[in-house]
Amino acid sequence: MTREQLFEQILKKKSYLCVGLDTDPKKLPQHLLDTEDPVFEFNRQIIEATADLCVAYKPNIAFYEAQGPQGWVSLEKTLQVIPENIFTIADAKRGDIGNTSELYARAFFETMQFDSVTVAPYMGADSVKPFLVQEGKWVILLALTSNAGSQDFQMLRLEDGNEEYLFEQVLRTSATWATADQMMYVIGATQAEYVQRVRKLVPNHFLLVPGVGAQGGSLEDISRLGMNQQCGLLVNSARGIIYASSGRDFAAKAREAALAVQREMEVCLEQYVRHV
Repeated sequence: MTREQLFEQILKKKSYLCVGLDTDPKKLPQHLLDTEDPVFEFNRQIIEATADLCVAYKPNIAFYEAQGPQGWVSLEKTLQVIPENIFTIADAKRGDIGNTSELYARAFFETMQFDSVTVAPYMGADSVKPFLVQEGKWVILLALTSNAGSQDFQMLRLEDGNEEYLFEQVLRTSATWATADQMMYVIGATQAEYVQRVRKLVPNHFLLVPGVGAQGGSLEDISRLGMNQQCGLLVNSARGIIYASSGRDFAAKAREAALAVQREMEVCLEQYVRHV
């Protein structure tokens, strides 16, 4: 999916919602436990209930890896039922060098057929560039995250006197590795006060934004500060949507939660998208 195609979907659905499929077997509705593949059945019903309201799905790979071989089966079946016009993100946070990164890229782009994968930049260019080789695929680079530990490294000041944070150097350097048609960045919603600094360095890139809702981030703030002429945002919500109910009505309640977010996004799109 190209940047233009993604923007077309955003305008069509009046939504830049990414639904996180962080499916924990311990949190599944009880009635699904008797099905052949409870994780897949949960995901399938969530997707059917929300596909017209979101533009991306983001399975967190750890939730599937933890289940062993069955988890990979559930993930592959999940990908098969996601409509082709919806962007898929492997939230894997991979980062290694040489052949290892090449194989990670092959796993998620060729074997699993994801559109994109999250990548950690700590090991530098040669850990990221193998993911950029395949045409039409995206790297989503960790830049400024929502967790408390982001202060440990990402917010360190550089010592060259320019008052720049380390996360800004990550943005500045990595932006030379790929265009805005190949790379996105993870920017946590709880870091909204830094979004203007992000946009000065990467004005045209899409930002994947976790942390809205359960983690306390403001959708309005991140939209006002982070939108560009092609929206430029994918805002992720997982727990607030997929676990809106633990009963037989879980899919209906997930749709209600997603619809509430989509309606707020529609207002933000009208207010803040910088049209050409």
